[in-house]
Amino acid sequence: MTPIRAGVIGCGNISDTYLRNVHDYEALEIVACADLRPEVAQAQAETYGIRSGTAEELLADPAIDLIINLTVPVVHHEVTSKALHAGKHVYGEKPLAVTLEEGRHLVEIAQSRNLRIGSAPDTYFGAAHQACRHLIDAGEIGKVIGGTCFVMSHGMEDWHPNPGFFFQRGGGPILDVGVYYITELVHLLGPITKVAAIAGHGATQRTIGSGPKQGQTFAVEVPTHISAVLEFEKGAVISLTASWEVWRHEHGPIELYGDRGSLIVPDPNFFDGEPKVALMRDDWTEVPIGAWPFGNPNFTTRQGRKLANHRIVGLVDMAWAIVNDRPHRASADLALHVLDVMTSLERAAVDGRTIEIETSCVQPAALPQGRGEAVFR
Repeated sequence: MTPIRAGVIGCGNISDTYLRNVHDYEALEIVACADLRPEVAQAQAETYGIRSGTAEELLADPAIDLIINLTVPVVHHEVTSKALHAGKHVYGEKPLAVTLEEGRHLVEIAQSRNLRIGSAPDTYFGAAHQACRHLIDAGEIGKVIGGTCFVMSHGMEDWHPNPGFFFQRGGGPILDVGVYYITELVHLLGPITKVAAIAGHGATQRTIGSGPKQGQTFAVEVPTHISAVLEFEKGAVISLTASWEVWRHEHGPIELYGDRGSLIVPDPNFFDGEPKVALMRDDWTEVPIGAWPFGNPNFTTRQGRKLANHRIVGLVDMAWAIVNDRPHRASADLALHVLDVMTSLERAAVDGRTIEIETSCVQPAALPQGRGEAVFR
C-alpha cells in the first residue's frame, strides 16, 4: 500500500515517541517536521532522517496528506484549523482544544471539507485495556454500577524542563492527565451524561527542578486538585480524583464495580499493566492480556522500568481507516465528547452545580485479538 504521508508540527518532548514509533507501521510515513524554533526541528529531522521546514511550508506541501499537531494545548485550535483549511487531515495530541467552542469549530471545519480529525490519547488501544473491554462487553462482571478513579501525583516540575504550560490555561490535572482516565472510561462504558465537581488550589507558584531553567518559578493558573462524579448513559456512577498535590498514595488507577463482580483496570496512561477481576466473593485473579495487540514492552523509563509505549497506534488506525474508508477509533466525536466532559468539570467546580453534558459519541470499537498493525487492516 501507499502510506499516508504526514508532517509533524511541534517538536517538543512527545515528538520523539511519534518519530520513533512510526517505523513499526506500514500505513503511515512521517516525512517532515516543523517547530517555532527552527533549530529544534532541524535536530529532530537529522535524528530521524526526515526534512525540516516551517509550518507554512508543511501546510502548503501537496505531498503531505496529514498533519500531526504536537503543539501546546493553547494553540491546538489555531494549528488544526489552519491544517484543515489547507486540505490536510489532522491527528493531534490531547486535548482536542481548550474550550468546547473551539472543539466544535474544528469538527465543523473538518465535516465541511470532508476531512478527518483524530486525537490522542490512544493508550486504550493497549492490550491491558482491550482485555478489560472484552471482559466488560462479555458481561463477566455484570452491569457496571459504580467505580473509582485516582490520577494523583505532585506534578511534573521536578523532571520536565519546561513545565509551565501544564499549569496554564489548557493544562491542569484534568485536561493533561485526567483525559487518559476519562477517555478510558468512555472506551469501557460509553458516553457520559452528567458531571459534578469541587476543585482546590495549592501554591500559586512552583519551581522548575531540572534542565536549563532549574530554579525559575512559574505561575499556577488552574486548579490543581479536583474531586468529581461522572454519570454515564448506561447508568454507572464513577468518582474521579485528579490532583497534582499528592506526594504519595496507595489508590489504584481505576476500579469498576458490577452486579456480578469487580474489575481493576491498570493505569490508562500506559498500554500494558495487570488487570484483575473478582467475581462476587471470589479472590482477585489476573486477567490475561497476551491475546491482544500493543502490550509488548518497547520502552525503558528513566528508572529502568520496561513499559509498552505504542503511542501513535491511534493515528495508524486512522491511516488505515482513511485507506479503507471506515470510521477510526480515536475520532473527533470522541475527543470532542471528552473535551466537553473535562471543561464541564471545570465549570461544575467553579459554579458549584451539576452540569449536563451537551455532546455524545459512539463508543470506540473494540480491537480484535491479534498482533500489531494487522488488527487495523
